[in-house]
Amino acid sequence: MELFGIQTPIINPGDNLVDLFGNSLADQGISLASHDILVIAETVVATAQNRIRELSAVHVSPHAQELSEQYELEAPLAQLILDEADEILGGIPHVLLTIKHNTLMANAGIDRSNAPTGHVVLLPLNPTKTAWQIKTELEAKTGHKLGVIIADSRTQPLRLGTVGLAVAVAGIEPIKDYRGQMDLFGRPLRITRAAIADNLASAAQLLLGEAGERVPMVVIRGAPVEFTERVIRPDELTISQDECMYMAIFRRYKAKNSI
Repeated sequence: MELFGIQTPIINPGDNLVDLFGNSLADQGISLASHDILVIAETVVATAQNRIRELSAVHVSPHAQELSEQYELEAPLAQLILDEADEILGGIPHVLLTIKHNTLMANAGIDRSNAPTGHVVLLPLNPTKTAWQIKTELEAKTGHKLGVIIADSRTQPLRLGTVGLAVAVAGIEPIKDYRGQMDLFGRPLRITRAAIADNLASAAQLLLGEAGERVPMVVIRGAPVEFTERVIRPDELTISQDECMYMAIFRRYKAKNSI
């Protein structure tokens, strides 16, 4: 498996990502091949969608003001988290733990890195539709069957640092189900499912970086994945809160201690 990081110009609201990526690939002498997978940083997708917000222009509610004081957050940022999050579970100084799109994440995915001074970037709108559009347009231009992953970096419980996470997937099967297969000693596997798209996003994260690398896209070639033309629904990348070990324990602990 090979990975190629693609440098681009700074991406601005309204930019056509397919044209920009095509030009950047050509500038670096890279031609897409059949069954390549493009991993694209969610921040550039959101930026192209103009999902940038100026903090000084945000109207702060009393609830957001309370959160800002309790968790040492800027009040406008607390307001945006309130607006964007599906649920707020709690927090520590400077960070709120939230659920958005049935995924645990800090600050509802709002990012101030790689945003203009005094601004933040929200998560992209309809990333599944966007991934499919990018796949379709690039396939029409190149004549090759491709996969697309829109990726973000997230933290894991009790682990230092960030790993990659697939926000949306088009063109590849995101999960490999091992349930029912036998292990080395002939025992059937009961719960194992490999997060193929997340693993590819993590591999790409080594080149995408977190700072000023200006590498918002990685081409993965030769990945051992299954390609598909079906639309990958967002709920195929997650499990219910009842099935999630972390959330089930958290809910029970919270219920026990609230009595």
